[in-house]
Amino acid sequence: MKSLFEQNGGTYIKVGDYYIPNLTVPKCKPIGKYGMRCRTYLKSNRKAFYNTLFISGKLNDYLCTIDTQANELKETLLPKYIKRYGVTEKLKSENQMEWVQRMNTIVHQIDEIILTDIVYGGNE
Repeated sequence: MKSLFEQNGGTYIKVGDYYIPNLTVPKCKPIGKYGMRCRTYLKSNRKAFYNTLFISGKLNDYLCTIDTQANELKETLLPKYIKRYGVTEKLKSENQMEWVQRMNTIVHQIDEIILTDIVYGGNE
């Protein structure tokens, strides 16, 4: 009679006189800034959802998806905001401090949009 573990496709390794389950850790994709922020948010504010994803083994894939969506949105919005705020190479060469201020403003605005819409709001 097979154990429940064997019925579900598990195997054992014999070590000395004992049979030990042959368990492997699934390969994980790297998670970026927005995926990590999403994980922190889920752990703190959406514990049931976090635990469901964690137990089912889908947490890492979910966080990678969130991170990918966030980075794609950032790549889409950045050129539009740069054009809207008039950030040019000419400005960079003439007034570096103004250029840095505008770029920081753009990056912070885009981060706020991403955090609100994808990282925190995308879990509903």
